[in-house]
Amino acid sequence: MSHLQVFAETDGTTPLLDTRDGAAIAEALGAVGVQFERWPLRPLAADSDVLAVYAEEVARLAAQGGYRSIDVARIAPDHPERAAMRGKFLSEHMHGEDEVRFFVEGEGLFTLHHETRVFNMLCSAGDLISVPAGMRHWFDMGASPRFTAIRLFVNPDGWIAQFTGSNIAERFPRLEPAAA
Repeated sequence: MSHLQVFAETDGTTPLLDTRDGAAIAEALGAVGVQFERWPLRPLAADSDVLAVYAEEVARLAAQGGYRSIDVARIAPDHPERAAMRGKFLSEHMHGEDEVRFFVEGEGLFTLHHETRVFNMLCSAGDLISVPAGMRHWFDMGASPRFTAIRLFVNPDGWIAQFTGSNIAERFPRLEPAAA
């Protein structure tokens, strides 16, 4: 389930806002330029073409944002590169374009650093998040990642990060697995 916690950048222990309400999440994130939507989930078979299943929504987003490169990232807990992949995204960075993700299955924790606030946004199946170009953030897929996400890019080369060198990500909560 979607979950937003907002912290002062100096205190990663006491949330200033803690909500699971989709409208409140969209409002809080929208106030800092982050798009958040909930899309209805559709049944997927193991061999489903995820992009075909969500073709209408993806086409709308692509037209809105001028996205030219669209793919699907699927990570399972037994992925042999999971630790290295997790480590790649845990440091604060930004991008020269929006980072757009729609979670089809599973979950991931986007943490956004805007001015003096840190927004821990747990995205789960059905969540679309678009982090604007230039916003500092990091992403935690967890120690046993499990998610499928549609990713949209303007740059056909896809994900290109510019790391800030800050250690702020070390002071905020990481992804804890959802309770079964």
